[in-house]
Amino acid sequence: MNQTPDVKLSPDLSGANVEDAGEHNRAVVLRCIHRQAPISRAEIARQTGFTKPAIARIVDRLLDEGLIIEARRRHGLRGQPAIELEINPDAFFAIGINIDRDHLTILAVDAVGNVRARVHHEKRYILPAEFMQLSADAISHFQRSRLIDDAHLAGIGLAMPDWLGEIAFPGRPADYWEWMEFDVRAALEELTQHPVFIENETNAAALAELDYGLGAESRSFLYIAVNACPGGGLVLDGNGHRGAMGLSGEIGWVPIADGKDESTQKVRLLGEIFSLFCLYQFLAEHGIKVSVPQDLLTLDARGKRLVSQWLKEMSAHLAVAVRHVGMIVDPDAILVGGRLPIRMIDELLRYVHEHLDASDGALPSIHRASLGEDASAIGAAAMPMAAALMLASSDEVQRTRSPLKYMDRLNN
Repeated sequence: MNQTPDVKLSPDLSGANVEDAGEHNRAVVLRCIHRQAPISRAEIARQTGFTKPAIARIVDRLLDEGLIIEARRRHGLRGQPAIELEINPDAFFAIGINIDRDHLTILAVDAVGNVRARVHHEKRYILPAEFMQLSADAISHFQRSRLIDDAHLAGIGLAMPDWLGEIAFPGRPADYWEWMEFDVRAALEELTQHPVFIENETNAAALAELDYGLGAESRSFLYIAVNACPGGGLVLDGNGHRGAMGLSGEIGWVPIADGKDESTQKVRLLGEIFSLFCLYQFLAEHGIKVSVPQDLLTLDARGKRLVSQWLKEMSAHLAVAVRHVGMIVDPDAILVGGRLPIRMIDELLRYVHEHLDASDGALPSIHRASLGEDASAIGAAAMPMAAALMLASSDEVQRTRSPLKYMDRLNN
């Protein structure tokens, strides 16, 4: 037998006893080390229920393959110090690309989520041809500079919004519709011999939090991104959940009662009033020009007061959404991230908490996400890395899905 009796196991850390279960058991140990490193062999045995001899065999194999390393000895305990294990950062590399209506970010990431290199373009409405050229240039730079080992490249991940070229935004150029007819998967597969993974950008950010952020503390959460357009990504029981139509977590479609005009109770979509572009427009109406998130950090006292005014107004709407999510989905937590500067996210959440009843045990806790503005790009890289390391978050659909083409189902 490979497992010890009477051990309570996490569902994705449960081993198998059948003869051909070697790959599954190997994956279980890798997941355990990835999630809880540094961790000793004895602790892995307790977490998985495997016998110590089974753990010794699997760990030796992973060490021989270069997937894990013996990081250090833990002193202060009785007997011989325990050797702790970690994922080998150089075991695999991945490239994560995040394209949105206001920027392009390309990262080289190692097997433990460290960003080895970053190329960022703060530019609105990048068209497909320029996107491919900038992506090719960045990948070539990573390879030439030996920032990644191409022989250990797990793949390229792309995180992008659905309806990228369809939804109207202020200043959107007429030819931005090209995204609707551009086969981004085919173009990227022409660019590389490695696997290509594609996911909605906020789903990708949620997966990044799951594998490299607050997922160690919460296995079910809704990730809300304050980007050019708001988005949401849902994780349930340690797995990304996109729903039947790929729309699970799309908080921008939540209806909100707009009470500005007391004579009428107008209902609007949250995405129509809550985004970076909406904040820029609000400031423009008051004579302040802002076009990138960094501009928000250099505002004078009047500009800061206006931002606080907007955040307070939005906090009431976000609190309503939090209550709805808490009642319908019942996650452990709600994480708020995206490209809104960190201190403004903290201010927004402070106002949100003022609208929520702290004694209401049915409400999920709400926190700032841990990975910052590059969460979607890190999540893009996390997709090929999850496949290479056989993590629970790995999803084969990402090898075939393209957000733009997937949405064609809605129009049929």
